[in-house]
Amino acid sequence: YQKPSSLAKSQSSGVIFFSMASGSNGPDRSKTPKHTNRLSKEKSSYLLQHAHNPVDWYPWGQEAFDKAKSEDKPIFLSVGYSTCHWCHVMERESFEDEEIGKILSKNFVCIKVDREERPDVDKVYMTFVQATSGGGGWPMSVWLTPDLRPFIGGTYFPPRDSGRRPGLKTVLLRIIEQWQSNRETLESSGERVLEALRKGTEISASPGETLPSSPDVANRCYQQLAHSYEEEYGGFREAPKFPSPVNLMFLMSFWAVNRASSEGAEALRMVLHTLRMMALGGIHDHVAQGFHRYSTDSSWHVPHFEKMLYDQGQLAVAYITAYQVSGECLLADVARDVLLYVSRDLSDKSGGFYSAEDADSFPTVESTEKREGAFCVWTAGEIRELLPDIVKGATGAITQANIFMHHYGVKEQGNVDPAQDPHGELQGQNVLIVRYSVELTAAHFGISVDRLSELLSDARAKLAEVRRARPPPHLDTKMLASWNGLMLSGFARVGAMLGDKALLERAERAACFLREHLWDEEGQRILHSCYRGDNMEVDASPIAGFLDDYAFVVCGLLDLFEATQRVHWLQWAEELQLRQDQLFWDSQGSGYFCSDPSDPTLLLALKQDQDGAEPSANSVSAMNLLRLSHLTGRQDWIQRSQQLLTAFSDKLIKVPVALPDMVRSVMAQHYTLKQVLMLADGNTEGFLYQRLPVLSTLVAQEGKATAYVCENFACALPVTCPQELRRLLLE
Repeated sequence: YQKPSSLAKSQSSGVIFFSMASGSNGPDRSKTPKHTNRLSKEKSSYLLQHAHNPVDWYPWGQEAFDKAKSEDKPIFLSVGYSTCHWCHVMERESFEDEEIGKILSKNFVCIKVDREERPDVDKVYMTFVQATSGGGGWPMSVWLTPDLRPFIGGTYFPPRDSGRRPGLKTVLLRIIEQWQSNRETLESSGERVLEALRKGTEISASPGETLPSSPDVANRCYQQLAHSYEEEYGGFREAPKFPSPVNLMFLMSFWAVNRASSEGAEALRMVLHTLRMMALGGIHDHVAQGFHRYSTDSSWHVPHFEKMLYDQGQLAVAYITAYQVSGECLLADVARDVLLYVSRDLSDKSGGFYSAEDADSFPTVESTEKREGAFCVWTAGEIRELLPDIVKGATGAITQANIFMHHYGVKEQGNVDPAQDPHGELQGQNVLIVRYSVELTAAHFGISVDRLSELLSDARAKLAEVRRARPPPHLDTKMLASWNGLMLSGFARVGAMLGDKALLERAERAACFLREHLWDEEGQRILHSCYRGDNMEVDASPIAGFLDDYAFVVCGLLDLFEATQRVHWLQWAEELQLRQDQLFWDSQGSGYFCSDPSDPTLLLALKQDQDGAEPSANSVSAMNLLRLSHLTGRQDWIQRSQQLLTAFSDKLIKVPVALPDMVRSVMAQHYTLKQVLMLADGNTEGFLYQRLPVLSTLVAQEGKATAYVCENFACALPVTCPQELRRLLLE
């Protein structure tokens, strides 16, 4: 998502690229499409959104590459995703424009890429755009030579010039002129940048380099996060404010090994305050559950309204981990709330999880223009009409609406600051945010807390019913292996912590879906994505899985094994890890490449070195290897985990805040993991006994369930009492 205020300048072209959108009417949905292009045969929601543009679009592939070479034309590469607000804006303003469509189709080979379908392509060209323009985001616009080498890049373009801002038409005409008169300069400039990127993005372990010091790296990461922490509402910047589960998970790990120190206590306070404030804020959907993408303000109030699967999976784990640490019931309730939303709105009957819900929707069935947040916001008049009943026992003639509006900050004129609404889409509307504790609201109206909770719950149910009748936002029914792996972890971890069999059954359905629909048994590889077909069937895509897919699914399977103790999930995790090692491991410099390093269409072999909206797959893999080594007895995986961390040591030492999830793996190497051996069924021919011969020496005591706590290849005395096991784990 590209912030409207950002702009970037391409060093290789001198063209100034702005990222500012203006409002535009949407298409008339009743009209038969005038144009249809190749994208109509694709499965990706994002590509299908462009299937009726007057642009001769191609999907990424050999047909487009061959055309560019045979006609010696530059390529216009446009990258986005289906729930990207500014991608929609550029599609309406520019790609539906007949004049721009003709310029594009006549002079360029136009390729449209869904970044969620081809993250490998997105990462390569985003690296170029960020290096040459000082920023990045989506939609991403890049111009390439016929052999796929970028020479100019930017993000969003308005269709026509606006003051000093060049529009897409102007940029296209300049590039055409430069391609014809100054092509050699363009190509050599792009090649210089590319060569610099090859050197600048290389991540490898130097000969003789060792693992960085865990206490030093962890302390520096904590200090860097504490420096950016925002005291009043939590989170790690003023605005926009992102949930950043990777930061929260690191801080809880930091607390776990520094409980006696003031820094450890402060780390936990930062986590709990942030999670509470997010739960109360407008970023949390109080009517239909789940979390929106991020907050546009510092108080978590007005969100960017899209909902992403990867956020739900990670936040479910963060909230349940915080509940495990603190015992605070609110946190467990929010974790359940997230999974309720995903089960209801992002679940396919096959067991898989859909990718996202859009931020934009039609306010009414008669509307022709979509607005951001229309599905989620309320006027004061709507609330009063929905909740007119007088509340008996309350002080004065108070209605349910009065109580609800007070508690959730609903105002007659709307509660959205115009600064958070640059296009006036939320004028007069209210984004629900909890303004008072239930105790304060109950006291204000002279009713009991239990009565208030009933009234608020009843009101939310009434609002949910009304929302179901509104035109829904677009649902991206693409099912990605990587994000399904993150969500699998969410259901497994929450289900295990709360002892909820239904959640664990849902987790197993997700794992079965991955095995059935996203595992190619013949080719022994994960498939990256599949789609819901027209008749609700599952359509697999031939795109092979990337590093994220393997790493996140392995992590989910390990969480599921620990939650259910069903050994076949551990077996599959081991198989996938072995395959990941074969496909992506860098035998020269250590660490994993993000995608197949032998793919000739990818100009950079990248290793992601940042834990952002999603953790880096290398960060997740470092912990997967460590966990698997203990669960399978494979010592080589401990060494591989150490080699991986050593390859990233430069960034871990200097800017650990960029890799908080990887810092957790450094800490786990230092403090070592404890093994709790609880399920040994006596089947010495079984998988666990074959992998861990030590199990044969452990026996149940007096016929009771028995636990052995082991660390550094030594086990404590067996225990049969849960309280004694707790004491051992806390030591």
